[in-house]
Amino acid sequence: MTEKKLAGLWMDKEKAIVVKNHDAQNAFKFFLCSPVKATIQHGNSSENAGNNAEQTNKAKYFKEIEHLLINSEEVLVTGPGTIQEEFKNHLNDTAQFKNLKVTLETSQQMSEDQVLELVKEHFNA
Repeated sequence: MTEKKLAGLWMDKEKAIVVKNHDAQNAFKFFLCSPVKATIQHGNSSENAGNNAEQTNKAKYFKEIEHLLINSEEVLVTGPGTIQEEFKNHLNDTAQFKNLKVTLETSQQMSEDQVLELVKEHFNA
């Protein structure tokens, strides 16, 4: 088993399933974290207000996921659409995660167990 602190996640615009092999101090075996749910804004007074709310909610969503990745050395990010690229760019723009090695993949909807297996397989754990 590697001593590297690794993490992986499947994400779309509504939720993220995070798997990692470390807590604050130790690297051990991969485990699931609680899913992170995005806040979805419905019914705004204007397109501008809706766009601002969407950007604010996305930033909050990314921050919640980012919090689970603290101390990780490598991260696998997968999911449908382009949200993974947006998240990778967010991490690159965040000083704390500038040197984090991020690998992007594309995948369809996955269960928590499937994400766990994918991450283990990716890191040969």
